[in-house]
Amino acid sequence: MWVLRVSHSAVVDVWRERERELRRAGHRVDLLSAAAWPEGGHVVAAEPRPDESVVVAKTFGTHPALFLYDPRPLWRTLGQPVDVIDIHEEPFALATAEVLALRWLRRQGAPYLLYSAQNLDKRYPVPFRWLERAVLRRAAGVNVCNAAAARIVERKGFPGRARTVDLGVDLSHFTPGEPRHTSEPDPQHARTVGFIGRLDAAKGADVLLRAAALEPELHVVVAGDGPQRDELHELARTLEIADRVDFLGALSSDQLPDFYRSLAVLAVPSLTTAAWMEQFGRVALEAMACGVPVVVSDSGALPEVVGDAGIVVAEGNAAELAKALAEVVRDPDLSARLREAGLARAQAASWDRIALEHEAMYRAATKSWETTAPDAPPDNRPLEIVVVAYGQPALLSEALAPLGSFSITVVDNSSSPAVREVVDAAGARYVDPRRNGGFAAGVNEGLRWVDPRADVLLLNPDAVIRPKDVWALRDALLAKPDLASVGAAQVDSTGASSRVEWPFPSPAAAWVEAVGLGRLRRSEYVIGSVLLLRREAIDHVGLFDEERFFLYAEETDWAYRATRLGWRHESVPASRALHVGAATSTDPTRREGHFHAAQEIYLRKHFGPVGWQVARAAQLVGSLARSAVLTGDRGRAARSRVRLYGAGPRRVERRPADSLPLGQPLASQWVSAGEAPP
Repeated sequence: MWVLRVSHSAVVDVWRERERELRRAGHRVDLLSAAAWPEGGHVVAAEPRPDESVVVAKTFGTHPALFLYDPRPLWRTLGQPVDVIDIHEEPFALATAEVLALRWLRRQGAPYLLYSAQNLDKRYPVPFRWLERAVLRRAAGVNVCNAAAARIVERKGFPGRARTVDLGVDLSHFTPGEPRHTSEPDPQHARTVGFIGRLDAAKGADVLLRAAALEPELHVVVAGDGPQRDELHELARTLEIADRVDFLGALSSDQLPDFYRSLAVLAVPSLTTAAWMEQFGRVALEAMACGVPVVVSDSGALPEVVGDAGIVVAEGNAAELAKALAEVVRDPDLSARLREAGLARAQAASWDRIALEHEAMYRAATKSWETTAPDAPPDNRPLEIVVVAYGQPALLSEALAPLGSFSITVVDNSSSPAVREVVDAAGARYVDPRRNGGFAAGVNEGLRWVDPRADVLLLNPDAVIRPKDVWALRDALLAKPDLASVGAAQVDSTGASSRVEWPFPSPAAAWVEAVGLGRLRRSEYVIGSVLLLRREAIDHVGLFDEERFFLYAEETDWAYRATRLGWRHESVPASRALHVGAATSTDPTRREGHFHAAQEIYLRKHFGPVGWQVARAAQLVGSLARSAVLTGDRGRAARSRVRLYGAGPRRVERRPADSLPLGQPLASQWVSAGEAPP
């Protein structure tokens, strides 16, 4: 695979290890870097190694969101026939807009990926928020370095699942020394607390000095420079700890390992401000890789970065920080445990693992898989079935009866003993979410229980499919690398064929339907009653949107998001299923309300409030026309539709009282003993 990466921070040699690992894996990786960029308190010039394919470009400006590259090197590199473009810049950055504008002018069709670390949900001024939403909606992937950033880019328009990837650590450079606790009585190095970072208010070095003042045995070493330097010197004198604090100034990359190894513990006491919170905390992982325990504040991403391999204290709380640091330097067992856990955590951030994460994103963006899926051994690519049930145990029994050879998970939104009895009799897994969260929530809960390698068949409890037809679906799914889902041909209880392929809703489509030309539209996705999902697509697109959708349109939304990410959907005539249709619903009026409310939610989500009003007007015009010319039941239905869309379907929808989450992870509500999600 031929990858073009664009990153202003690639001026730092060690941060180009990702590209080196990808090349070792057999990929061609071209890198465009800033010629020079401020890093670590001083300007770093890019110095490519002789064997690296690195193009350096002059930059205009030094703010990460407001700078531009010299367009000439970009123009030349974008003219190459690359397979994927990985833009390591924020979605709202001017440099991102520049790269994508030149990509368009170059008629470069390779999919692009983005990066974000922004874990504060900011509303940027125009035109930056327009740029952010536009580039996210068209991106083939986004990698982030913290979970909050993932949620933000998904909310702001990225159609898939943002992939959380650590910032890498060079484990050949950051290596452990001897443990700092020795048999000597209280040696000074066993009491040394380190800090490294820019000396400004957000990094919290002042909190560390105040903590040291509370624990006379602590010796503090501060590495770094910045605007708070003189203030921190004065604070050390005021606290009367100047004799226990050493200020080393900024350190080079080569000096960092020895600095870490000289410590008993590293403190990362970052503070959240109105404009910033800690986005990762690479120094914590570097210290862990050197075998040094870490104590971090709970600002931003720090708790998720260290996990259970470090101690987390409340940000800004000097007393709590002092207590944690003192415990580490006094307790050899605690220090040893943190050392071992930290070494293991650092291993997960090795550059070879970071490269594997990026390779997975590139393969998803290009739909080029490492092995041809049809040849994958069954044990490495299982197929599992998820059924979301609500009552109707007799229908469910019929659906499960032919499928005894498969691993089946039944999510019972009705919490019914009769449903559980049927599931147990069929030898399937029974999951009770203890609420009726709707189809999307039920599917998501089922997906948490299946083998993470498995393709997943979603099966309605009022549908019946034979094993040979399941395998026909699977064969069709794996025959084309860009298929996200396939559905079986369906017949109803009378043997009549049912439509399974549909076009996506849109404001324009609503007017096409309103004037009676809907039959001319092209089908684009397959309904979810008997739907096989590809594992790679589940990983790329993410779960169903249970926050918005209760019943209907959730599979439409998932399929549309997949389409935006370059996937396709097909029906498989060679596979057939019986589907009764709406057999698990006993209230057709309420069902109709759910359907149209879901349409409103879908249109608002993907086309905004204006798009919804355009589609709503089409529904009103079409329904008014039909109510004027149709008689009998069809006329009454048209007049009912006018009232529904006049009031607003979502406003009048009646969802069950127990549709809201219970306030705890659904997977913790498993009611059968002895099993937990994989």
